[in-house]
Amino acid sequence: MTGWVVFDYGEVICGRTTALPELAATLGVPLGDFEPHYWRLRDGYDRGSSDLEYWGGIGAALGVAVDESTADTLTGIDIRGWSDVQPASLELVAGLSEAGVPLALLSNAPSSFARFAERQDWMRHFRVRVFSGDVGVAKPDPEIFELLVARLGVPAGDCVFFDDRQSNVDGARAAGLRAHRWDGAEAARAVL
Repeated sequence: MTGWVVFDYGEVICGRTTALPELAATLGVPLGDFEPHYWRLRDGYDRGSSDLEYWGGIGAALGVAVDESTADTLTGIDIRGWSDVQPASLELVAGLSEAGVPLALLSNAPSSFARFAERQDWMRHFRVRVFSGDVGVAKPDPEIFELLVARLGVPAGDCVFFDDRQSNVDGARAAGLRAHRWDGAEAARAVL
């Protein structure tokens, strides 16, 4: 296999967040009221809005005041919720890295999460890391794939990309990457 292998993070390297009940409880609202706003406002957060802007927006939608201290608390809970890395995914990544395959990470994630992720041991396997919150564009926008390919310094067709969302896979394919819907580490191994 030649070229770069690019992985999404959320629900590929890690499992789905487990933090929503604790986040709702921290704001003192029912989970059913909280969750729709968490997802509805997430795209702006992933595209670079601040922690306080994101949590303040959720709070405003729910009629709950959110100050900087509360936003910091919610951010910490949220990061922990997205930090449960999947052993099979890590095993695949580590094996590819040890075999000399160049790896990149392309994640729709806020900058606060990016700073946390950069300190994790598993991150050493990724030579290039692009977080949407840092660059102000997000998947499936063509711009983020163009930025990724420019950083990798190879033609888009030299990149294999795995993502759990079909819209992101479609966006990557439209940008020329060889993109596949993530269906677990074994399926990815078969593709590679």
